[in-house]
Amino acid sequence: MSRIRLYFDEDAMQNALVVALRARSSDGRVLYSFNIRDFCLLHAHWTSTGRQHSGIVIGFQQRYSIGEQLRRLLHLLNRKTAEEMLLRLEYLSTWGR
Repeated sequence: MSRIRLYFDEDAMQNALVVALRARSSDGRVLYSFNIRDFCLLHAHWTSTGRQHSGIVIGFQQRYSIGEQLRRLLHLLNRKTAEEMLLRLEYLSTWGR
């Protein structure tokens, strides 16, 4: 059972958040983005054509502070494995406490 590793696209690349997460989690590459429209479409296309991806987490830009994004991402990272994230699309909004 391996831990989730995150990959940030340019929409979600906030230096303070990336630095804070790297300090707490050095494994995995699940995509994290604010580009909801494109990645929902990409997820649907890939799953309908049998292609695989490591997982996608999407959030609404400017809805959460960096601290709240960090809390929600850590909540996800502590409850899902990399294997459980395969082909999954998760919304950051569902990972509050």
